[in-house]
Amino acid sequence: MKIEANGVRYSVDVQGAGEPLLLLHGFTGTKKTWAKCLPEWTERFQTIAVDIVGHGESDSPEDVRHYKMEAVADALEIVLDRLGVKKTHVVGYSMGGRLALYFTIMRPHRIGRTLLESASPGLETPEERRARAERDDALADRIVACGLEAFVDEWENLPLFATQRDLPEDVRREIRRERLSQNPIGLAGSLRGMGTGRQPSLWDALPHCQTPIILVVGALDEKFVAIAERMAARLPRGVRRIVDGCGHAVHVERPDIFAKIVIEALSGH
Repeated sequence: MKIEANGVRYSVDVQGAGEPLLLLHGFTGTKKTWAKCLPEWTERFQTIAVDIVGHGESDSPEDVRHYKMEAVADALEIVLDRLGVKKTHVVGYSMGGRLALYFTIMRPHRIGRTLLESASPGLETPEERRARAERDDALADRIVACGLEAFVDEWENLPLFATQRDLPEDVRREIRRERLSQNPIGLAGSLRGMGTGRQPSLWDALPHCQTPIILVVGALDEKFVAIAERMAARLPRGVRRIVDGCGHAVHVERPDIFAKIVIEALSGH
């Protein structure tokens, strides 16, 4: 279904019954990224999978203001209101995890529990954010100028995704197909509006967050293992789950384990 929020049509897929569970994918992903986990989740939850603005079947507006973290959080609240959902759990991966954390901190009354997969609270200093924003802008320019295929070739070869090269060929093909299905304008807008360099730093807000937050990372993703350790130390109700034998995209590399972690963590077991 399509739900309009502040002039942007968001594509939303609702399945199952039970406590609501909002699902937020990563950069270059779509709501289909959760496909292998959904059969288990929909037995326990009413899943609400959203294509974040600029991705999948949601709109890809030219105006960067629609991509800012504040604007997307506002839009998510409208989506929940239209669905009659007053409170939900949320799972977010990478970019979607940054968004999930922002939503949790800014609207704690709408969230039950939050599970962040390979996510961060952003960059701590203005200098770090400025340098990253410049890199994000340059990448956005290349996506528009050179096209999706050249970008996807570059993106797939990032060290962050090295462990995905060991996935079965059909899985790698599907990930690539999902990335190539995107709108270049949408991906560029996402980088310019809610890239890591543009989002507000949330590090100082962590000690004040009373929402239970579960931090899931792959053991081979050393950067995000370290980030999760620092986050857990600052969060009053934060716990880490490290999944052996996988990297950044735990839900892709170990979907069976990830699906069970979500059920256990969000069911309070």
